[in-house]
Amino acid sequence: MAKTESTMLELGTPAPDFQLPDVTSGETLSLATFANKKALLVMFICKHCPFVKHIQVELAKLGKDYHSSDLGILAISANDAVNYPDDAPERLKVMVAEQGFTFPIAYDETQSVAKNYTAACTPDFFLFGGDRRLVYRGQLDDSRPGNSLPVTGVDLRGAIDLALSGQTISPEQKPSIGCNIKWKPGNEPSYFG
Repeated sequence: MAKTESTMLELGTPAPDFQLPDVTSGETLSLATFANKKALLVMFICKHCPFVKHIQVELAKLGKDYHSSDLGILAISANDAVNYPDDAPERLKVMVAEQGFTFPIAYDETQSVAKNYTAACTPDFFLFGGDRRLVYRGQLDDSRPGNSLPVTGVDLRGAIDLALSGQTISPEQKPSIGCNIKWKPGNEPSYFG
């Protein structure tokens, strides 16, 4: 279980656009899909990663808690499904059903969206404000597999609540830690170790 930290993309960076298929509906999702939302959370996750499994109940709870709010939520999986078949779209669709996710998971087959976001690990969180500029990129909370701390989502939830109320989020943010994104052979981005 290799630990990889998020790249901590510069705050204020505009959200890169995307055109990705929702693994459940097949609908193409883009930034415009969430245009009516005050804030947008983009999460890079997958099905097989122990770090994601550790927090998936909290992710489902977070989705339910903010479902009727002004927060748009999108999960993206960019892992190489050939070498990691548990992260293929049909398995991600099962994950949505098993966990009761109220947000879509899109599949980034070319891995270009993950690169545009400088995603490095699963989970990796990117929160954008109403102008779709980055206001938070960091951890869900301090809990990790094996450290015995409860999964609360306190860091990410605090940032979401501030973004939704139009308040400033402290730039002091702890990076997310997880499994590295499983890049296709020869497709590793320059920012990734």
